[in-house]
Amino acid sequence: MHHKLRSQPKPIASAAANWPPLRRFIAAEHRLGLVMAQRRWTAGLYEFLRFGAKQAWACLFGGIAVALMIGTWRFYPQHAALARYDFLFLCMLAVQAALLIGRLETWEEARVILIYHVVGTAMELFKTSVGSWIYPEPSIFHIGGVPLFSGIMYSCIGSYISRCWRLFDFRFSQHPRRLSLITLSIAIYVNFFSHHYVVDLRWLLFACAAWLFGRTSVHFRVWTRHRAMPLLLGLVLVSLFIWFTENIGTFTKTWLYPSQRLGWSMVPIDKLGSWFLLLIISYALVSLVNAPLKWRGTDAQRDHEVAGRISVPTL
Repeated sequence: MHHKLRSQPKPIASAAANWPPLRRFIAAEHRLGLVMAQRRWTAGLYEFLRFGAKQAWACLFGGIAVALMIGTWRFYPQHAALARYDFLFLCMLAVQAALLIGRLETWEEARVILIYHVVGTAMELFKTSVGSWIYPEPSIFHIGGVPLFSGIMYSCIGSYISRCWRLFDFRFSQHPRRLSLITLSIAIYVNFFSHHYVVDLRWLLFACAAWLFGRTSVHFRVWTRHRAMPLLLGLVLVSLFIWFTENIGTFTKTWLYPSQRLGWSMVPIDKLGSWFLLLIISYALVSLVNAPLKWRGTDAQRDHEVAGRISVPTL
């Protein structure tokens, strides 16, 4: 067995290499993977833990934002000289700078975050003006009634998708043309504004999304092989996660819907549909930075390519 372990080739191309501080752990993880691969149950457990680790790493920017929302709601002084929203905004700017300086975030990811911040803030300005939701606390860094911190919450979604794309080495089968995806995204964005004045077309947009992505599968690599799932299912699951996070946001009074002014209640489940449509916009923006690569070959063929090489890194 010792001879077998020594004869294993070096780790193959790693998503961890995108973040220089993680590169030093690639070889160590490779050795750990060889040990865990000796039994089926340890291999299954290890892949499950790897999936969780990758998801946590993908949520880094958003996780910090949510932690700050909870922490400031619980501990931030009510009459502090610096308003809570401004503190949150400055903290997230500092986090963004630290991630870039520490090379824990790539400049491509930062561009997606910036673009989505602008897109999200523009929508926030309109939605708050028509009373869809409110930000009940004062702030210095704001545009209209919208604190600049709010745009960062949209940026977290773009950051998550962009990081997942790299971490899980996404490949796609039957992926729609990006022109069609961009067209749908523009229609969704326009409908977020126009449905206040004309017919709400969201059900038509849902149908278009189902038609566009209905045959698309995303192939993602957790460890040594790519696994597949319908892309639509993946988008719905992420939308559900965002809806849970939104409940945290309203519970901490970071923003409130009109029905929550007199007391907190869960965000209506129909908001899940809004987040699904918004997620498509985010996905389209990320696809402009990371071109969707076509899936080639079956799992059996991919397994043959990495036969004897238990080497894909944790992150």
